[in-house]
Amino acid sequence: MSDDPPRTIENGHVGPVVASVVPRFAGPATFARLPRLDEVSDVDVAVVGVPFDSGVSYRPGARFGPAHVRESSRLLRPYNPALDVSPFGRQQVVDAGDIAVNPFSIDEAVRQIEAGSDALLDRAGRLLTIGGDHTIALPLLRSLARRHGPVAVVHFDAHLDTWDTYFGAATTHGTPFRRASEEGLLDLSGCVHVGIRGPLYGAADLTDDVALGFQTVHARELEDLGTRGVVERIRERVRDRPVYVSVDIDVLDPAFAPGTGTPESGGLLSRELLAILRAFAGLRLVGADIVEVAPAYDHAEITGIAAAHAAYELLSAMALSDGA
Repeated sequence: MSDDPPRTIENGHVGPVVASVVPRFAGPATFARLPRLDEVSDVDVAVVGVPFDSGVSYRPGARFGPAHVRESSRLLRPYNPALDVSPFGRQQVVDAGDIAVNPFSIDEAVRQIEAGSDALLDRAGRLLTIGGDHTIALPLLRSLARRHGPVAVVHFDAHLDTWDTYFGAATTHGTPFRRASEEGLLDLSGCVHVGIRGPLYGAADLTDDVALGFQTVHARELEDLGTRGVVERIRERVRDRPVYVSVDIDVLDPAFAPGTGTPESGGLLSRELLAILRAFAGLRLVGADIVEVAPAYDHAEITGIAAAHAAYELLSAMALSDGA
């Protein structure tokens, strides 16, 4: 159509709207101003939102995360110099909109997310999902495990998210990886947490977590290990397994991500997180999510911009990794 916005075209892939023609503050409100799912035929990666936060235990608001991250992604550009790759030219990336779910029933919402993921994976090779709270990781892993079998999960978070229940509820944003481990969705020899910090309910939280299949790189270890040391730990743990990356934005210190529901002091720098995410370019990255962005507590788009750049690094890594 003649009134369609001009887009970058590279290697036959349709990319973002050309910023020199349509200003970044105008144009489509898709992630990075990429084409919608219905605008292309073949899809390699679909960016999809899940505006759901009924599983939170403290501050709500992550249901507005997908729209906020999309708005914050307007400044992203087509070439990633850190990885020497054009993530939108090497693969066809689209914005698949949102999976609409029931905000009053966690159980029904989980079923809807799983079904929505299944439908998208029939069309796209991989998903990058923007939440929403961390509850959404469970149905996404169920959908992914049907295609790849048990996956190694690299989980960036201030919190373990392997607790059993909250107020008797088994499915919340603090329990997804316990349920995933119990259901056989995880490769128990390949999972790792990164960035864990803050007070726990007791020492048993850590011993239970090991039994569920996780090793941990605590936030306090970053000063000694550095990002290279963390990357080495991840590579040694994951090896050639299919790997799923789950990023809770509260892995970052509140100075870099104030807009989240359960902030903890002493977190990673945004620079550290982005550097570690680039390491997945050499691994079998089969999918990823970024969750817990709550824009009501954000200002100047600080959290949204951090999440958008984390998503960009993950898309760049997907362009350079084997997701089969």
